[in-house]
Amino acid sequence: MRTTQEILQDAKSASSALSLLSTEQKNSALLAMADALEENILGILSANAKDVENAKGTLPEVMIDRLRLDEKRIRAMAQGIRDVATLPDPIGATLETSTLYNGLQVRKIRVPLGVIGIIYESRPNVTSDAGALCFKSGNVCILRGGKDAFYSSLEIVKTLRKSLKNSGLNENFINMCEDVSRQSATQLMTAVGYIDALIPRGGAGLIRACVENAKVPCIQTGTGICHIFVDETADEEKALRIIENAKTSRPSVCNALEVCLVHEKIAQSFLPKLRNRLCEERSKKGLPPVELRLDERAKTIIDGTSATEKDFDTEFLDYILAVKVVSDVNEGIEHIAKHSTKHSDCILSQSPENISLFTRAVDSSAVYVNASTRFTDGGEFGKGCEIGISTQKLHARGPMGLEELTSYKYVVVGDGQIR
Repeated sequence: MRTTQEILQDAKSASSALSLLSTEQKNSALLAMADALEENILGILSANAKDVENAKGTLPEVMIDRLRLDEKRIRAMAQGIRDVATLPDPIGATLETSTLYNGLQVRKIRVPLGVIGIIYESRPNVTSDAGALCFKSGNVCILRGGKDAFYSSLEIVKTLRKSLKNSGLNENFINMCEDVSRQSATQLMTAVGYIDALIPRGGAGLIRACVENAKVPCIQTGTGICHIFVDETADEEKALRIIENAKTSRPSVCNALEVCLVHEKIAQSFLPKLRNRLCEERSKKGLPPVELRLDERAKTIIDGTSATEKDFDTEFLDYILAVKVVSDVNEGIEHIAKHSTKHSDCILSQSPENISLFTRAVDSSAVYVNASTRFTDGGEFGKGCEIGISTQKLHARGPMGLEELTSYKYVVVGDGQIR
């Protein structure tokens, strides 16, 4: 087992070679990696079974579902890598050209960031997504997964590294810390001179620890307190379908709905329908019902748990939904401004004026109109897959794909000019 320091040194040494690979070399290697994952389905499932067994009794079922792999999910991971291979290579692309007054030719071109560290929690698919995106964008990656998915991630990385070696490439283009202690995370956060960008992907605690303690550039991602505002003009049947999808299709992910705001003019008619859709109907179908945590006004209309102020600042990642009645679109916008994590927020409305106001005023990385927040995803946005959802404004925002993993430099060509 390599130490974290040895991994940092190996990654730094491999960086220049990766940045010089041609698009054809990278795409060929990616397709080989995808094939290797599918050829090792049994090995990955065996490793994943260890993680799932270890998680029983310590993680809630929705989090175990996020951890669990099956053949379909592994094939989807492989397809994600193939999708990345089909995307345009951003490296070397010319962004701007100009000729200065003295004849100097200036080109602004895309370049890799260099070495990227990714600290993430219990989703093993992040391992292959991050490896593929970093590799295609010319970046060496150092993956530091959580202990919950340790065996799964380790088997995936071993598979990708073996495929790189079989392709005649440096296996250190993709690396994984086998030390899952806090010490290894701290080493990545403070690896000045080795890591060019650190990307935490997980819960609020992980992201806060990285942002507060990192001495290397850190891109804040992940935490999603996602809102849907149901306007008085909303199509109620569409609204119910969208809300159920956003909350229940996969509640353990960051783009799942956590807070529903309902206009007071339709609350009396809409909230009983919402409760019936998320609670009674789901129970009859043998599906997990949603626990509704209601503010004072909503509590006078339907039954549910009384919400505390904390409930409107919580990423539940579970079958729990905070519900609040608001007076109009302006109060909805104000509530989102106060409580949102700037991930994904939505308005359900047929009013062009309210839609325009909402989309201009809500300062989130993805703002939706009459659609589920569950679409905030690199694959859904046509990026193949993603390395995370950036909730900041510098240097990237929203689903981070290939272009978001690059920087740029100026190439200046002259003919003897001096200043």
